[in-house]
Amino acid sequence: MPQTTIGLIVPPAAGLVPADGQALYANRDVRFIARGLAIPGISPEGFDTVVDRILQLAVELRDAGAKAVSLMGTSLSFYRGADFTDDLRERMRQATGLPCTTMSHAIVASLRHLGVQRVAVATAYIDTLNERLVAYLASRGITVTHIEGLSITGVEAVGQVSGRTLTELVERTVAADPTAQGVLISCGGLLTLDLHVPLEHKLGLPVTSSSPAGFWDVMRVAGLDASSPGFGRLFAPDRALERAA
Repeated sequence: MPQTTIGLIVPPAAGLVPADGQALYANRDVRFIARGLAIPGISPEGFDTVVDRILQLAVELRDAGAKAVSLMGTSLSFYRGADFTDDLRERMRQATGLPCTTMSHAIVASLRHLGVQRVAVATAYIDTLNERLVAYLASRGITVTHIEGLSITGVEAVGQVSGRTLTELVERTVAADPTAQGVLISCGGLLTLDLHVPLEHKLGLPVTSSSPAGFWDVMRVAGLDASSPGFGRLFAPDRALERAA
C-alpha cells in the first residue's frame, strides 16, 4: 500500500508536525506534513488575525500531496461558535476537494466514541475561551460538569506546562463534580499524550485531549486505522478501527 500523506494546519509559525503523530503512528504507511498560521496569541483577538489564511494553507497542503487535511487548533476552530466550525470545515473541503476536519470536530468525535456525555474539562485557556468551549460542547449535546483553565495566551508557554501541573488540574476538575463520565484536556499545544494512561488508571475515567484526538480523528477521516495500543482507551484497536461517519 502506498504511503498516505496527511496535511495539518498548526497554530505556531514554525509549522512543525506535533510530536504526537510520530509517537502514535511511526510504524504506519502515513506521512504528516504541516503549515503554520503564526497566531500571535491564544485569544479571540489573536485568532482574528490569522483565521482568513486557513483555506490558503489547506490548498497548499493539498498541492504538497496531502490526501486529507485537519486544522489542528481547538479554540481556533470553536471560538466563533458551532456554525462557524462546521462552515469552516465545509469551506476547507470545497477549497481542496479533500476530506477535511478540525480539532474541534476531533474532540467531539473522541468524546462520543468513548461514550462520554458529561465531561470534566481542563484547558490552557482564558475564561472567555472556556465559556465558548462550554457553549460549543453543549451545542453538540455534551455537558461540561466543571471547567478550569490555566489562563495562558502565549503560544510557546503552552508547550512548557508540566505533566504534574496538568495532572493536578485534571484532578481538580473531576473532583468538582463526581458525575463526570470522562475527561477532556483542551488546547493542542499542551503535551498530553503520555498522560492518558496514568490518568485513566488513577481516575477510572476515559481521557481524551486535543492533539492526540486530532491525530486520531484525521487518521479516520483519511480512511486509515487510528488505533495505537498503549495510549489509552481512545486508541484501543476495538474502538479505533471504526470509521468516521
